[in-house]
Amino acid sequence: MQNADRGDFTLRVCDGVGAFTQEEWSLLCGTTRNAPNYNPFLSHAFLSSLEDSGCVARKAGWLPQFLRLEDDSDTLIGAIPCYLKSHSQGEYVFDHGWADAFERAGGRYYPKLQASIPFTPATGPRLLVNRAWNGSVARIALANGLRQLTNQLGISSAHSTFVNDDDLPAFIDAGFLHRIDQQFHFINEGYESYDDFLETLASRKRKALRRERREALSNDITIDRLTGDQITTKIWDEFFAFYMDTGSRKWGRPYLNREFYGLIGERMPDDIMLVMARRGGHYIAGAINFIGSDRLFGRHWGCIEDHRFLHFEVCYHQAIDFAIERKLRIVEAGAQGEHKLARGYMPVTTNSVHYIAHEGLRRAINDFLKRERTDVALMSEVLNHHAPFKKTEH
Repeated sequence: MQNADRGDFTLRVCDGVGAFTQEEWSLLCGTTRNAPNYNPFLSHAFLSSLEDSGCVARKAGWLPQFLRLEDDSDTLIGAIPCYLKSHSQGEYVFDHGWADAFERAGGRYYPKLQASIPFTPATGPRLLVNRAWNGSVARIALANGLRQLTNQLGISSAHSTFVNDDDLPAFIDAGFLHRIDQQFHFINEGYESYDDFLETLASRKRKALRRERREALSNDITIDRLTGDQITTKIWDEFFAFYMDTGSRKWGRPYLNREFYGLIGERMPDDIMLVMARRGGHYIAGAINFIGSDRLFGRHWGCIEDHRFLHFEVCYHQAIDFAIERKLRIVEAGAQGEHKLARGYMPVTTNSVHYIAHEGLRRAINDFLKRERTDVALMSEVLNHHAPFKKTEH
């Protein structure tokens, strides 16, 4: 595909992150948590593990179609992690209603292009740019290229979810519609300890969380936080059993397989933190977290025994403890969940963008998104009013 709105650019479609060497990919994303804004989900290790395990593949409805932007000397300028999708599963920004309406009207919504990290509701760059290049020019070329590819393929749409603020203007300039949603993040205000954080809460909320943590660890339950080579093959086996048990009940068919967890355990062990709950000498529950340069990303949880408040302890309180100890600025606790508010996680706006090729469908979705943005903003205002923190006098 030539001329991504500039004559000296070429945009190529590649069959996944394997089409890039690790050295090339590091020019776009960095390689370690010591790099500014390092996002483990954009690492070559994470994306290649999804591909090599078969979790993303044509059969899974996630066909890798990465976009590679080059100059006239074939130098890598930028890229987009992108997939041709035959469904809307594993995205966490739901467009099933759009698909249903378009197909009832006689259109064909699938396949579509999805520029995102599969199964991962975490904000990050989607228009990846070589640090040696002008970022704004490259982002505009990439966003326009994604739109052009959609039109060339004759498909309904292209979507990019959990887009960061740097990428948003280029997408909007390229004709993508803007959608907002909401997550709950813990913001570390330089706390020295969990008790230091608790002191910022209203008295009633503070007492409730202390009681909740005590009850979660009753019945002789203890917690281990494991990273790096502390996570053995046996522990991965146990965590995967938790993931499968909970995922099968919640989603019907979990998205990730045991091979994927084995690969990330080998390829990015220092970017992973498992919280494992033990009772009677055996692990009974666990949650996986990924460590970025300034934040902790909470992901999957599972259990084989039900205990009151254990989910909150393993997923939310332990993540706060870890972030404070490591001086991480933010904990992103995944999608949805107003119950996180009472535990110190505040509402944060997330962004997605959508290029809709069909003019009539585009108009209808644009009208819907205007009303949805108003509703999300109103809900955020209401939730902020109910924050657990001490009220300040104005």
